[in-house]
Amino acid sequence: MTDFSAARTAMVDCQVRPSDVTKFPIIEALLAVPREAYVPAAKKSVAYAGEHISLSGDRVLLDARTFAKMLDSVNIRPTDLVLDLGCGMGYSSAVIARLAEAVVAVEENPELAKIAAETLSELSVDTVLVDNAKLAEGNAKHGPYDVVITEGAIEELPAALADQIKDGGRIVTIMLHEGLSQCRIGYKTGGSISWRYAFDASAPMLAGFERREEFAF
Repeated sequence: MTDFSAARTAMVDCQVRPSDVTKFPIIEALLAVPREAYVPAAKKSVAYAGEHISLSGDRVLLDARTFAKMLDSVNIRPTDLVLDLGCGMGYSSAVIARLAEAVVAVEENPELAKIAAETLSELSVDTVLVDNAKLAEGNAKHGPYDVVITEGAIEELPAALADQIKDGGRIVTIMLHEGLSQCRIGYKTGGSISWRYAFDASAPMLAGFERREEFAF
C-alpha cells in the first residue's frame, strides 16, 4: 500500500525544492493537498511521479516541478482572485485555493468538471467554483481576475481572455512559439499585455488556443 504522505514529502523534496521553489506558502500547499485524490483511480500509484499524468484524451495533470515553478513565477497573493483554466480533476485549483482568496476553475471536459466539483466538495475546498465551459472563453461573469493560469500550453491568448485580466494583473502559461516551448508571465498594464520569459517547460496544447492563420492578400 502506497504511503501517500511520504510520497508527497518526497515530491516536494526531490522535484520542487531542487527547482528553486522555496516560498513557504507554495511548499505548504503542495504538502497539504492530496494529489492522489485528483487523478484517475488507476493512476493513484504514480500520482507523485515526476511527469505529467494523463487524465482524459490529451488532458494532463502537470508535473509537480512545472506547476510549482508556474506558481512561484506568478506570485499569487492571499487577496487574489484566480482563474484556473483546464483544472482537470481539481488538483491545481485545490493548491491555488490555499494561496489565493478564491478560484474560478474552468474545465471543458464535462466528466472531469463533475469529478473536480465533487472531489473539491468532499475535501472541503470551499473557495473554488468549478465551471464546465470552453477554456478559451474563460469565465467573464466572475472576473476580472488578478491572476490567470493555464494547465497546459497555448499558442495564442484569445482576446476574450485577455479582457478578463485586471489591469495590473498577470497570466502564467506555457507558450508554444516557433518550435520553442516556454513558461511565460504576461503583465497587463494600460490594457495591453507584456510577456516575459520564466523558464523552459512543455505540456500538451489546450483546445481553443491555437494560433490563427493570417492570410496576406
